[in-house]
Amino acid sequence: MVPEEVAALFEPIKIGDAELRNRIVMAPMGTGFATRDGFVTERMIAYYTERAKGGAGMITVEASCVDSPVGRLGPHDLLVDDDKFIPGLQRLAEAIKAEGAVASLQLAHGGRYSRSYITGTQPVAPSPIPSRYTKETPRELTTEEVEAIINKFADAALRAKRAGFDAVELMGSTGYLISQFLSSLTNKRTDRFGGDAAARATFVVEIIQRMREKVGNKFPISFKFSVNEYLPGGNSVKDSKIIAKRAEEAGASIIHAWAGWHESPIPMLPMSVERGAFVHLAEAMKEAVSIPVTTVGRINDVKLAANIIKEGRADLVAMGRAFLADPYFPNKAREGRFDEIRMCIGCCRCFDNVMLALADPRSEATITCSLNAEVGREFELAEKLKRVEKTKKVLIVGGGPAGMEAARVLRLRGHDVKILEEDERLGGNLLLAAVPPYKSEINNIIQYLTTQMKKLGIAVETGRKATAEEILKLMRGDGYDELVVAVGASPAIPEADGVAERLGESVFTAVDLLAGRVPDEKVGESVVVVGGGMVGCETAEFLAARGKKVTIVEMKKRIAEDIGPTTRWTVVKRLRETPNIQIVTSAKLESVTDRGVVVEANGGREQREIEAATVVLAVGMRRNEEPQRSLHDKVKFVEVGDCVEPRKILEAIHEGWRVGCEL
Repeated sequence: MVPEEVAALFEPIKIGDAELRNRIVMAPMGTGFATRDGFVTERMIAYYTERAKGGAGMITVEASCVDSPVGRLGPHDLLVDDDKFIPGLQRLAEAIKAEGAVASLQLAHGGRYSRSYITGTQPVAPSPIPSRYTKETPRELTTEEVEAIINKFADAALRAKRAGFDAVELMGSTGYLISQFLSSLTNKRTDRFGGDAAARATFVVEIIQRMREKVGNKFPISFKFSVNEYLPGGNSVKDSKIIAKRAEEAGASIIHAWAGWHESPIPMLPMSVERGAFVHLAEAMKEAVSIPVTTVGRINDVKLAANIIKEGRADLVAMGRAFLADPYFPNKAREGRFDEIRMCIGCCRCFDNVMLALADPRSEATITCSLNAEVGREFELAEKLKRVEKTKKVLIVGGGPAGMEAARVLRLRGHDVKILEEDERLGGNLLLAAVPPYKSEINNIIQYLTTQMKKLGIAVETGRKATAEEILKLMRGDGYDELVVAVGASPAIPEADGVAERLGESVFTAVDLLAGRVPDEKVGESVVVVGGGMVGCETAEFLAARGKKVTIVEMKKRIAEDIGPTTRWTVVKRLRETPNIQIVTSAKLESVTDRGVVVEANGGREQREIEAATVVLAVGMRRNEEPQRSLHDKVKFVEVGDCVEPRKILEAIHEGWRVGCEL
């Protein structure tokens, strides 16, 4: 029986001639798994099949280009502009449907968001207005060319239907071609495709009408568009109500309410964005249309999703990154196994990889997930996770993300595993990463992994600092076959004058500060944070939120260079807008004094004193080398995580997963 708190999410719904087993839609996300010439691959089929197996009501396959090369979004997007692509799409649709999910294909054209270095031709658009996103100026489409593109969308919809897809979705969001026709910012046309909001909707209206001529009246067509563009002078909710109503009258089956463009100056993806931040846009669309409305954006919690449906705020909930982190979250929710769901943390490493592929046409970067190393490896999981014939006893020293993920996978494969953790809690440096403002989502992965340790029966000893001597005794005395060292990293301490003698008095590490090991009375009203990477920036926000006057000192020309492009700009924007945070770049710490710090600026040509009562060090981490150094040549072991090299959550978990598969 479905638990009451999520029952609304698991009510079936019929749209046209498609029946969804629940209200959960996998939102389209580019994977990079297609071939360079736009064909479906076995890797892609395995990826989507896993999510269908996991219980999605509808899978919306990523943006597929209806007009190549000019309309391509990236070097590895799917193509659907020729019949030769139907056989591969057919295999994909059949695989999704075989697992009980409705298969939908998103249809797209990049317009001025296409890049000439990928397509080999100048991008096209309603009007020749330069794009701040791509730094290119498009060519204006003639009326005849617009009409030809309308036919290309309709032909693509028919190909999707012939391939066995149950539905299609029009990508009218995020600034791509349909968005460009809808917006007064990019549509200055004087033919029938330009004018007021109702007239600017003509392009999508005629696409839907032409599709209906090709696919019939019962075949579901979802229209996804940016209800609020979040651009000065761009479409508002009022405009979008007019657009949505016209789309419904033309024959749209679903309105999928999204927000913003790639150029929009407000964050929409990072963990700093409130969960369910854009549901109000779906509510506004429900006021305008009578067809089902889908909501999407920063929804990673099934209970939140269920409440959205229960309260009538939307009819369907689309989630993208949630399906990366845990393909099986729908089934787990339906069975009441909420604590076993690996919830997305909104770190945006997935989008960073997509951006990397767009920035470099030679790149083979594909979608990834910090929390789920199996993304893109679904085709080989049966072999990788095969249970062992001979069980081994494995000792893991360190209970951070790398150690716990290794333990989880080893146990799934049948090994007997024990973790020794120095701290009183599992989690390692994730515990500190979750402390600063806007970072609480990191608790999701701590909760998931610690729960897995209990569920899988993995022996855990916390508060146990294991010396090399103790480890050797355990290995020999208790008959362990394998040793995994996952002891993490510690803060690096700069050798600048005055640091060592003041450490623990007026100088502290960011790690100690975030861990609560620095008494409040020792932190003065003015603080210099030395180091403007991710840890330094987050520590500055942590201190500023407590009313401290903070100055970030960074050696490089820019702060936050170790933060991915999807998130970096939002962090920098927040820091620059916080009155009690100052940023000093191109400045190297020279010394710490009783008055504050002295830094070298302008390439060492001048010195500058910055007054502060307290100095916090955030100049990076160094790998912990004990007990490895003492164990060398005495016992075989494998290192994972930050004790190999300090990096991010993704590297730690992926390394733990790999070792778990290999031992």
